[in-house]
Amino acid sequence: MFGWTSEDWSEYAGAPYFGLTTGTGSGIDGAVLGRPGGANPEVGGPVAGGVLTMGVADHDEIAAKILAAGGTEALPKHALPGMAWQGYFHDTENNVFGLHQPDPEAA
Repeated sequence: MFGWTSEDWSEYAGAPYFGLTTGTGSGIDGAVLGRPGGANPEVGGPVAGGVLTMGVADHDEIAAKILAAGGTEALPKHALPGMAWQGYFHDTENNVFGLHQPDPEAA
């Protein structure tokens, strides 16, 4: 979806642990850990972790890819007037994440 790469580092951590690279140079590289207890959150329930929002060039294009890959809409695309278009989704494990398309004409 976002062109990221991942690497399984679980053997080093002794638990599910996946390193993420978002590109070359500066970025938001990091890692994803397994959820304690293993249960996915219920849609509409409390958020069970941080909510990441990714900057994108085309909200609608990425939203279509998310839905095609099995994600669902959590909060429809809406204008942050004079700033951007914003929307939130659930991934296939019901984690919430957002898309942010800068657009000074958003209204």
